[in-house]
Amino acid sequence: MAARNTFKLKTGRSGKNSLFKRMEGALNMDSIFEDGLPVKYLPHMLFVVALTLVYIGNSHYAEKNARRISTLEKRVEDLRADYHTLKSDYMVNRMQSEVARKVKPMGLVESQTPPFKVVVPPKK
Repeated sequence: MAARNTFKLKTGRSGKNSLFKRMEGALNMDSIFEDGLPVKYLPHMLFVVALTLVYIGNSHYAEKNARRISTLEKRVEDLRADYHTLKSDYMVNRMQSEVARKVKPMGLVESQTPPFKVVVPPKK
């Protein structure tokens, strides 16, 4: 007698009440659309789809702005550091002794006489 391959038939309650069988029965699309597409729910579904698109667009916009703000904050910090460095250099370079030291190689010397005021008499 030769052996034959046959399908084993399920018996008992184990396969009938499983979680996946219940989900399959609840989501059976053939029974939902049996009488055609339920058009009465279409405006509600379109509203939900529109809200979903707005939500997704808003989250993308917010993330883009957050990245932009982060980049600008880094740039502002760099510019602030540059400003303070240049300001301190300027404060040092404008001192009278520093100016005199820098112009000495050009042959310029500091005046030893104090400045005087030129007074022009008013015309009568």
